[in-house]
Amino acid sequence: MMRYYLRCVLAVLGKDITCELRARHALGAILLFAVTSTIAVSFTLSGWGSKSEVASALLWIVLYFSAMSGLGRSFVHEEEMRTAALLKFSTRPNSVYLGKLAFNWMLLLCVQIVTVPLFVMLMGCRVDHWGAFIALLLVGSFALSAGATMAAAMVARASVKGALFAVISFPLLVPVLASAIHGTGLAMSGHSAASDIRLLTYYSGTVITASLMLFKFIWED
Repeated sequence: MMRYYLRCVLAVLGKDITCELRARHALGAILLFAVTSTIAVSFTLSGWGSKSEVASALLWIVLYFSAMSGLGRSFVHEEEMRTAALLKFSTRPNSVYLGKLAFNWMLLLCVQIVTVPLFVMLMGCRVDHWGAFIALLLVGSFALSAGATMAAAMVARASVKGALFAVISFPLLVPVLASAIHGTGLAMSGHSAASDIRLLTYYSGTVITASLMLFKFIWED
């Protein structure tokens, strides 16, 4: 049973990766926004890069709005291509959610690989605790993906998807932003960010558990 469940999750993930490699709608939108925002911020605020609190806030603002520009398409694409019904008949709802979550997390990781080094270089940031810094990027992007994936499922059939996605996502993701910004600032200044990493981990577990309980009703409605 567990093996079948995992195969379904991997099948959804593989389908989304294949579709994205063909069209590159989500990755292109997120990367374009992230790189453009990073360069624009560096033009005017590069002098603040040495201040860890300001640099961490700017970094996560760029990552958050980049996520908002592309992650909302994870379920909208199924409605536009008329493949949602096929997914409903061929696999279990929770497999769909976990596959979409994995895909969205991979998107954000790809964006971070490009954006974060560019941000650090252009802003002149100093990172004293690279281990905690990278851990916060990984756990923070996973927490963003967990909340954004559920929000995307809720707005997939709405007429004004983009605006509604941003409105629904923000209250869900405020704790993620607060912890990620605070922890990243600590990591940049060489302090321990263990409490923020734990908080983001607990948040992700709570959101995923709630999503697995509720997703069936949203997906099959």
